[in-house]
Amino acid sequence: MKFDTLQQGISFYENYARVSGFNIRFYSTKKRKSDGKISLKYCVCNKEGFRETPRLQSNCKKKRPITRMGCNARITLKLINDQDNYIIFSFHEGHTHPLTTPNSSHHTKQSRNLTLAHKKYIMDNSRANIGATKSYRLMKEHVRGY
Repeated sequence: MKFDTLQQGISFYENYARVSGFNIRFYSTKKRKSDGKISLKYCVCNKEGFRETPRLQSNCKKKRPITRMGCNARITLKLINDQDNYIIFSFHEGHTHPLTTPNSSHHTKQSRNLTLAHKKYIMDNSRANIGATKSYRLMKEHVRGY
């Protein structure tokens, strides 16, 4: 596929990920030395790779769950030299973990966004010395759910 801008390619993969049931993160970027334009952009599944071992062995008070599972799903967007367009240079579809179902996809990190009205509600409550956490819990009770 061919995209006019890098952002269009990233948006395409974000939409694909949301429909398929996984989240993405940006892994690496390579720029051209001549003009500083991004020549390669790597977008990977958020469960790509493994956590570093020193973090697992440290004496932290809070133990974080293991979220990285060595997933190989990724896309690489490459700049075409003679044009200012990007193409999908490589695409790996296989996942090593179960994907989220459509019923639970609203719990994923990329789907958890506050609307402008909800942000205004929290700001109005902060002016009345009600903290953000309590405001969010109040809002949850008003709308009868998260």
